[in-house]
Amino acid sequence: MVAQRLSLVVPALNEAGGIVAALRALAPLRARGHEVIVVDGGSSDGTADLARPHCDRMIVSARGRAIQMNAGALAANGDVLVFLHADTRLPAGAEEMLLEKPFLWGRFDVAIEGRSRLLKLVAWSMNLRSRLTGIATGDQAIFVRREAFGGFPEIPLMEDIAFSRAMKRRAAPACLRAKVVTSGRRWESRGVVRTIVLMWRLRLAYFLGARPEDLARLYCK
Repeated sequence: MVAQRLSLVVPALNEAGGIVAALRALAPLRARGHEVIVVDGGSSDGTADLARPHCDRMIVSARGRAIQMNAGALAANGDVLVFLHADTRLPAGAEEMLLEKPFLWGRFDVAIEGRSRLLKLVAWSMNLRSRLTGIATGDQAIFVRREAFGGFPEIPLMEDIAFSRAMKRRAAPACLRAKVVTSGRRWESRGVVRTIVLMWRLRLAYFLGARPEDLARLYCK
């Protein structure tokens, strides 16, 4: 039996401060034959040059997380695609979990690093909501078998929700309790409570039919 491989797709945009550490954390997986693909969305801070020595393939694409992840998936050779944010770390034993368990797609639980104690509540609620609804977020390191991957909708926001909706029609997600660890910088830079309210507002609007383009403008304000 041919050994299965992971393809870890890392979309990046102006991540010079942390991209090298993020990719070094994946070096043991590369050493065991898995591939790391970084897709840069046109960074202006040298992210691509910093990342190139620490990945198997560097792709420069148009900006947009969905566009970048799709570009990485198109270049991937692995049996399982793992979409990993540049500020997120996989848990110990992720390789075995992803290659030994039967699934079509899924995600990990998440822990959020940061100073605010509220971030533990944010992570807990994300994990619970995801388990109850079958909707995964990008922070949870979505994974999918390559032959089942139909692409992320190339919309400016909520691509993870749209992808989850489509995949749910094919199979329930594997909700792994092992936790990826992601940075809380997005919440802390805007204020944790303010960001929680904003994200719930955007999600509700999306479920009620708002256009992702309009939501993206609100998100970037």
